Amino acid sequence: MNIFKNPEWLDQFQYSFKSYGEIDPLLFDQINTDLDRVQSKEPLVSVVVIAWNEEENILRCVATLSKMRTNIPFEIIVVNNNSTDKTQAILDRLHIKSFIELKQGAGPARQKGQENALGKYILTADADCFYPDCWIDEMTTVLQQKDVVCIYGRYAFISEPGFPRWKLFMMEKMKDIAAAMRHAKQPYFNTFGISMGYVKSYGLKIGFITINRRGEDGQLCMDLMQYGKIRQVKADKARVWTGVRTLQQDGSFMTVIFKRISEEIRRFKYNFISRKKTN
Repeated sequence: MNIFKNPEWLDQFQYSFKSYGEIDPLLFDQINTDLDRVQSKEPLVSVVVIAWNEEENILRCVATLSKMRTNIPFEIIVVNNNSTDKTQAILDRLHIKSFIELKQGAGPARQKGQENALGKYILTADADCFYPDCWIDEMTTVLQQKDVVCIYGRYAFISEPGFPRWKLFMMEKMKDIAAAMRHAKQPYFNTFGISMGYVKSYGLKIGFITINRRGEDGQLCMDLMQYGKIRQVKADKARVWTGVRTLQQDGSFMTVIFKRISEEIRRFKYNFISRKKTN
């Protein structure tokens, strides 16, 4: 992974439009051609993306998924979580399955996705992220290992002014170290819907939380631990890329670092204890 700049493969998805009305119709045609090529009517894997007011981002996300290099049959599902912008208008023009979930929250949206998925395995994704073309292969290879019921991948941030790539790289490496320490006792703290996978039958048996709060991904991972193993997908080439808008909400880069360190200190004790399953 390049320390000083964003990966070059991201450039092809950095479209200039800011709203639905600015999208060139030819772009839809190009992406749909790729979608028709890569998707299967009998998928082994269902990629479930959730979107809430992602008019500017959802097309980029789906475009990256349309470029997957894999022999694994898969489908793409996007769940529109009660968006009020033009997210649905974009989805209606793409050759993918889309559903609307009116109950607000990532949990209800992901639940809607898995209930409508045809695949044996679910890979979860977020609408504001970019997925490398090896992502499905790398994730599914680990998910198909014996006794594995849930997996999670790594992610990285796309640099912007105020958040240079080398600083983000250092933060990501610190995050990787913390994740390695947490994995044995609390892998659910490492599991985010940005890059997660699980066996659908167990996911349906448990179900996602149905209230509008964060942590639906980690909660599912915690509850899946009773059925088998949790594994991390460590390959750098499978890292998902996302913008820094969540970091910007915390202020400067140093503020972000101090906040992350404080969170890790607070969680450190859980490296030595196991939590019981919650109902």
